[in-house]
Amino acid sequence: MKGVILAGGKGVRLYPLTKVTNKHLLPVGREPMILNPIKQLVSAGITEILVVTSTEHMGDVVNLLGSGNEFGVDFSYKVQEKSGGIAHALLLAENFAKGERIVVVLGDNIAVKSIKPYVNNFSRQERGARVLLKEVGEPTRYGIAALDEENIVEIIEKPGKPKTNFAVIGYYMYDQQVFDFIEKQRPSERGELEITDVNNEYIKRSELKHDILEGDWTDAGTFESLFIANQMLNQCQNKIQE
Repeated sequence: MKGVILAGGKGVRLYPLTKVTNKHLLPVGREPMILNPIKQLVSAGITEILVVTSTEHMGDVVNLLGSGNEFGVDFSYKVQEKSGGIAHALLLAENFAKGERIVVVLGDNIAVKSIKPYVNNFSRQERGARVLLKEVGEPTRYGIAALDEENIVEIIEKPGKPKTNFAVIGYYMYDQQVFDFIEKQRPSERGELEITDVNNEYIKRSELKHDILEGDWTDAGTFESLFIANQMLNQCQNKIQE
């Protein structure tokens, strides 16, 4: 199984902090933000990791991470030349995956407990995908899962009237079908390939499973959530709890 960290974008909600640097290099606790996703993948036993970032920030990201030897992993890098959404960025990982299953982490997702149990659950799946959910206070900001007794029946992006408070957060696990699904997608109204559409494609085939993430979590894409992320990781000294 291989890992993919998506660390592109312009970080406009964190301007002017992001005027001269990539959002994922901002400090969170005692380390740059991107180290939390790296540590999460390592905690799950994943050591082949692709980092996708933008053209203007690739040099800084490589300067920070290097070959991966410092972290006990092997890094590869890919440039996302234009912003086309999460699914567009993920499509750049097709050659890297080489038919293997992948665990995808959005670079601004911060969690303190290891994702290892959920990755283990995914490895036991015969096929399909797996996502992580978290109950949130502002469900209109996220892709929200509509649930029956056991499964996700639909994911609705930023719903006006959410059916639940369970957001699909930035940890995704896919088999090799994901790239075919992305290539069949059409851009949304905002001109992006939406990861929600990809996940709903798995739902149509009854191949999307889920877990609810335990422990503290936040994205760190706004000033408010970046503050929360700093509090979380200062408290645990940036360590991942098993």
